[in-house]
Amino acid sequence: MTANVAVETTPVTPTTPTTPTPPVWQDSGQDLDTRVTALIEAMTVEEKIAQLVGVWVGASNEGGEVAPHQHDMEEAVDLDALLPSGLGQLTRPFGTAPVDPALGALSLLRTQQRIAAANRFGIPALAHEECLAGFAAWRATAYPVPLSWGATFDPGLIREMAAAIGRDMASVGIHQGLAPVLDVVRDARWGRVEETIGEDPYLVGTVATAYVQGLESAGIVATLKHFVGYSASRAGRNLAPVSLGPRERADVLLPPFEMALCEGGARSVMSAYTDIDGIPSAADEELLTGLLRDTWGFTGTVVADYFGIAFLKTLHGAVGDWAEAAGTALRAGVDVELPSIKTFGEPLRAAVAEGRFPEELLDRALRRVLTQKGELGLLDADWDPVPPALAGAALDDTEALRGTVDLDSSENHRLAAEIADRAVVLLGNNGVLPLSAPRRIALIGPQADQPNAVLGCYSFPAHVGVHHPDTPVGIELPTLREALVREFPNAEIVTVRGTDVDGEDTSGFTAAVRAAREADVVVLALGDRAGLFGRGTSGEGCDAESLALPGVQQALLDRLLDVGTPLVLTLLAGRPYALGRATTEADALVQSFFPGEEGTAAIARVLSGRTNPSGRLPVSVPAGPGVQPSTYLAAKLAQASEVSAIDPGPAFAFGHGLSYTNFAWSDLAVENEETGTDGEFRLSFTVRNTGDREGTEVVQLYLHDPVASVVQPVQRLIGYARVPLAPGESRRLTALVPADVASFTGRDGHRVVEPGELELRLSASSADARLTATVHLTGEPRRVDHTRRLHAEIAPE
Repeated sequence: MTANVAVETTPVTPTTPTTPTPPVWQDSGQDLDTRVTALIEAMTVEEKIAQLVGVWVGASNEGGEVAPHQHDMEEAVDLDALLPSGLGQLTRPFGTAPVDPALGALSLLRTQQRIAAANRFGIPALAHEECLAGFAAWRATAYPVPLSWGATFDPGLIREMAAAIGRDMASVGIHQGLAPVLDVVRDARWGRVEETIGEDPYLVGTVATAYVQGLESAGIVATLKHFVGYSASRAGRNLAPVSLGPRERADVLLPPFEMALCEGGARSVMSAYTDIDGIPSAADEELLTGLLRDTWGFTGTVVADYFGIAFLKTLHGAVGDWAEAAGTALRAGVDVELPSIKTFGEPLRAAVAEGRFPEELLDRALRRVLTQKGELGLLDADWDPVPPALAGAALDDTEALRGTVDLDSSENHRLAAEIADRAVVLLGNNGVLPLSAPRRIALIGPQADQPNAVLGCYSFPAHVGVHHPDTPVGIELPTLREALVREFPNAEIVTVRGTDVDGEDTSGFTAAVRAAREADVVVLALGDRAGLFGRGTSGEGCDAESLALPGVQQALLDRLLDVGTPLVLTLLAGRPYALGRATTEADALVQSFFPGEEGTAAIARVLSGRTNPSGRLPVSVPAGPGVQPSTYLAAKLAQASEVSAIDPGPAFAFGHGLSYTNFAWSDLAVENEETGTDGEFRLSFTVRNTGDREGTEVVQLYLHDPVASVVQPVQRLIGYARVPLAPGESRRLTALVPADVASFTGRDGHRVVEPGELELRLSASSADARLTATVHLTGEPRRVDHTRRLHAEIAPE
């Protein structure tokens, strides 16, 4: 018989698995500065340097990991050897070769996983791309170039475009955009004029600031370039020395950067290639640290323009070896070497080990880089490499992914079309436009049936696609012929090329003349071909000896003017050109600056009258091909005089542009004709549409300072506003003008507002003042700085 024995047991409490505490640098609950400090303290010199370099790569069109890109300025990169130390940036994964956007995003995702897994801190790379006229990726929207942004005089629209560009970039895993360009045009022969916003620092600053705000609103780090002086090179040559005084630098070239940093919130700046008075920008501690950081308070990253640190040795001769180049740039304030490892690799490591440069220089740059990565969430323990465009997708089925990411949406098209519409400038018109039911149109010229005529050199098809001729362009690029066929369905359109953009062949002139004689109207399409380093007539490295139209285009223009058929000259170009006889003899002149994929349709709408043109010139159109450098922003000595045989005056001035309606300006009232050097003026006036159709006037406010302690430009833009008006409608506007906008750099090198008389010119262009108020500043001279008021505000009452 077995006895029942009670056994006492201890209840077992189920255990909950504990989540490992992340290291301090991955703990998003900690202060970012604390996280970054802990990370820096844990890193070796090699790991620190690895965060300060990029590697130029190309995404895989099969969704595999990226492959290093080889350039003749780079050393070969061994990712297996490099990645255990970490990696700061990935250079242009989408902008190196054509890649399906979805598979490019997958390729970047897998590469980021590899990078994070390979280094002991789990830090991914920051990926950057070009986005000068849209995301420079295959099948992404090609927007109008920045010179067209300037022609719109519409910062709000450019902000909207930049936000769309930023969303597209962020959707596939990009963190930083290398735009906008804030260089102010000083010589239109410079090949990169198409990349600029114009020749006036206020226009450049306001439009670029809007672009920065839009890009940053999408979470993309905007990069201001090129800091500073790149566009002021001698004779308009690319990457040439700059002869520039400190006052011109302070009052013309620096204000756009100042505005985009103080008001735009840009988080990165790119140092320029150029040297000013013998000091290369990448080695200029006074510029990159003294002004940018100590004075303006910039806390973001300074990245080198591609190969710019190596150029300290190879082009400037300012250093003796790669290590000295690296240390000099670091000391000046450059934080990241791009596009790939050249000087910030082994040369810098050895120099630090030898005591040539203190490790504190690494730590200073590293803190900025890691802080930015922290702001982007790249240090967080829960960082997710899957970009928004691939969220929820089956990542193992690459063929199913192909074609699923749209970087050229209908909303993008709407924005591109609206910008193109507002950027077309009607230079002249004797009444032939808008065209009224033409029976036969002779469409002549090298831009007549050329899809790429609308693209700038940093568009993907022009920048990268040309190297892959067997790959489709990826976006629709309607030619001007196709656009006119759609716009004028009842017209017979005869198309004759006539000549090439830059060729010398005139054998096509005979057919062009014949077509012109048999037509009701000639639409002559001339202009540029965008390219790089001499492969185009406009673009980086495509500088011009003069501002004559390339090739024999002027000769073709003159032959067709002789025919006598009404002629509409239409320009698709990257810079302004002297137009010779056409300035006075063409029946109409229509200027566009590489207007993007919706550009030809926009031009066609202007020709038909469906769009009433409202673009204004962001650069002057020269009267002659050799009168350079010349912009409207010039002192009296730069104007025509009796002691020089050269008249530098323009054929069409900065700010000029016509409409199909007319506007009357009247009833100027000045609330206060005097105020202190710390005060403001208030003006009011009326603008009325006196025509029979809706139109937009662009009110421009210029300041003329007749007497100043240092020579001033005759006038300069201080405010502007687009004013849409229905037929017969009038609007009362108020201009609020703070004394601060009259400031300039005085004799002692400090910005000052001086007492005295001023003229405030309310104008339709820099050559067309409609209303002028004479006002006075009273009191003592007042010193101001970057916290001054930057705008004269024009708004409806």
